[in-house]
Amino acid sequence: MEQKLTLHQKLLQKLSPQQIQVIKLLEIPTIQLEQRIKKEMEENPVLELASDNPSNNEDEDAPELRSEQDSDNEEFTVEDYINEEEVPAYKLSSNNYSPDDKYTDIPFSIGVTFHENLKEQLGLINLDDYQRTLAEYIIGNIDEDGYLRRDLLSMCDDLAFNQNLEVSEEELAKMLKVIQDFDPPGVGARDLRESLLLQLSKKGFTSNDLPFIIIKNYFDEFAKKHYDKIQRKLDLDSEGLKKAISEILKLNPKPGSSYSNPLNKASQHIVPDFILENIDGELQLTLNQKNVPDLRINDTYMEMLHSFSGNKKKQAKGQKEAVTFVKQKYNSAKWFIDAIKQRHHTLLVTMSEIINFQKAYFMDGDETKLKPMILKDIAERTGLDISTISRVSNSKYIQTHFGIYPLKYFFSEGMHKDDGQEVSTREIKKILKDCIDNEDKKKPLTDEKLTHILKEKSYNIARRTVAKYREQLDIQVARLRKEL
Repeated sequence: MEQKLTLHQKLLQKLSPQQIQVIKLLEIPTIQLEQRIKKEMEENPVLELASDNPSNNEDEDAPELRSEQDSDNEEFTVEDYINEEEVPAYKLSSNNYSPDDKYTDIPFSIGVTFHENLKEQLGLINLDDYQRTLAEYIIGNIDEDGYLRRDLLSMCDDLAFNQNLEVSEEELAKMLKVIQDFDPPGVGARDLRESLLLQLSKKGFTSNDLPFIIIKNYFDEFAKKHYDKIQRKLDLDSEGLKKAISEILKLNPKPGSSYSNPLNKASQHIVPDFILENIDGELQLTLNQKNVPDLRINDTYMEMLHSFSGNKKKQAKGQKEAVTFVKQKYNSAKWFIDAIKQRHHTLLVTMSEIINFQKAYFMDGDETKLKPMILKDIAERTGLDISTISRVSNSKYIQTHFGIYPLKYFFSEGMHKDDGQEVSTREIKKILKDCIDNEDKKKPLTDEKLTHILKEKSYNIARRTVAKYREQLDIQVARLRKEL
């Protein structure tokens, strides 16, 4: 095969490192932007907060006008620090405090976890070391919901292999019974049925009581809400069945969740990126920059760069490297400040167009006024790319006079009614939710009936679409919504 050289022309689009960083800045919310700015300031000494040296803000555009004598008259130089003799440690520490003031740390209390609470209750029982080892192993296998998901035979094998303990299922079952008496009621159960039975026993119900009989003998019918079958098999009247079911519904299906320590709760704080105010019927949008500091370029480095640039011939090799380093950091700092400004501008332009598109909704927060809107609609109005709109709307929040909402909340698909009017799918979901909230719980509306109701309101959608919207609203099927 003959070898030859040929030329080909290709047109490629590649993102520069700066463009990639702009995209990343656009994606992050305000609460992360503050951390990103702090990180950049740690890596780039040329950057500083505008509030650190406010008196020099007026002069930052003309550092070349300053005399070079200021830098020569500095009290300390780098050489002073390098040549300074090492100072003894005792000169750098102070001992002018009393013993009472020595420990001034504020004590911090850490909450007790669910498993630690079980171990604390275990310490109140008189057990030998062998029994305590088995009990602690069982507690370690209980999940956060309070259930023991593993079978006892597997746990016996694990104890034999890992701790060299020959344990029988009967011994483990005996220790499990001890743990099942702990608080919260129902802990240590192997399934929901056993947990409910344990809770009923703790509340004083016996095997002859109706709630206990229903859970023990007719649990499948109860779980599927086939109340008519239970009523027929037990020959009960409606009032007796309703009273028994009411007692069962008071039980906790996840007993572990009933143990709640406020110090262990992980709370998510939402910092809105935008603030929208309705002032005398006029919508005013502002960008939340409360935690975003203003940045500027340090004057000292600018003067250093200017003085070095004026004496290029006298620069030594080390000075040239220093100038190159300062130039790189200066350009990086200048670009980072511009990127932050560009981010703010893009966010404001995008959110302004969203508000203009959904102005009727933002006036009073009525969901029925929310128009169908997709990313393409805002991209066309702003002149930005769809991917840019997607990055802006991702993980961003807006604070309005009727609540805090994620930007993705305002985007929804649309459909046409029988009269040709285009409506948002969110409006259909609201109608579905209202219908289900107001239904007769003894005879809940099926998906077929909900489809018929929507068609009467000129919303011509299929039954499978109704089922999809119902699932998105986290609403169960009609059979599981049934109540006595």
